[in-house]
Amino acid sequence: MERTTQVIGQSTAFLDTLERASRAAALDRPVLVIGERGTGKELVAERLHRLSPRWDQPLVVMNCAALPETLIEAELFGHEAGAFTGATKARAGRFEEADRGTLFLDELGTLSMAAQDRLLRAVEYGEVTRIGSSRPVHVDVRIVAATNEHLPDRVAAGTFRADLLDRLSFEVVTLPPLRARAGDIPVLAEFFGRRMAAEIGREVWPGFGPAALDALTSHPWPGNVRELRNVVERAVYRWERPGPIDGIEIDPFASPYRPRGQAPASEIPPAAEPAPASTPEVPAEHGFEPADFKTRVNRFERELLSRALAENRFNQRTTAEALGLSYDQLRHALRRHNLLGQGGG
Repeated sequence: MERTTQVIGQSTAFLDTLERASRAAALDRPVLVIGERGTGKELVAERLHRLSPRWDQPLVVMNCAALPETLIEAELFGHEAGAFTGATKARAGRFEEADRGTLFLDELGTLSMAAQDRLLRAVEYGEVTRIGSSRPVHVDVRIVAATNEHLPDRVAAGTFRADLLDRLSFEVVTLPPLRARAGDIPVLAEFFGRRMAAEIGREVWPGFGPAALDALTSHPWPGNVRELRNVVERAVYRWERPGPIDGIEIDPFASPYRPRGQAPASEIPPAAEPAPASTPEVPAEHGFEPADFKTRVNRFERELLSRALAENRFNQRTTAEALGLSYDQLRHALRRHNLLGQGGG
């Protein structure tokens, strides 16, 4: 398990979390690492291993969500030849591979109840039994597990074993999301930017301009550090002008040409919906606009709605947002002006 990304940050919340992980590393006890996607749970797991007395032994990684349920147990505990269809030869599981080292179980919450039962026995007794064998194998493994779920809620729902959670939660390290460590955003952006510039052969690192830094610090970063890294690296490789990088594209899918997709069912009007009566427009006579105030307002509102629909490619939800209306308010206005089916709904 080799990493090219370093653990970087200077905010109090982040440093406190690292300190907790560092203190737990020296103890030969299980640790749970909790955090949203992209917060760096894998890096903290590696830190726990590298700072432990097991640092010179294997660090074995298994993503529990990456395999179908039928293969999880065989992957964790191994199997004998002929144990199931396709098992042509015996294979050691991840527990045996991690003997005397650390086993990192990512996405722990996705384990089935059956796999949890066998994992509990392995944690409690230090023994695993390959599928198709009756002979247990002793293993000396320290477990670090990670998840983005609140496991006590899973226990309450009956989808996670309470006794397994008790065994694995000797220490719980909860990583703060990037929005809780805003002061680290410029530091991380600088690191990722310099690294990307070196990777593509830029001799000079120009840094970020004020507009770019403002965009980076104001975004909520639902994808956390992983999302920030992608945004920064994309900005660096796309920037071709001299001087600081000042162009940031947060959403790589943003394009006027992206596929529209099918409108949600809530946006499709019923086929038999009668067209409600609209306020009649009075035509101009002798080249003059009608003087009636209500008619002029009605005409202006209808033209505004038609133009907004066209500009937003007849997507009613987007049009409502552009006009500062709720979806229901827009639908009511379209119905009043007999525009509900314009552009295909």
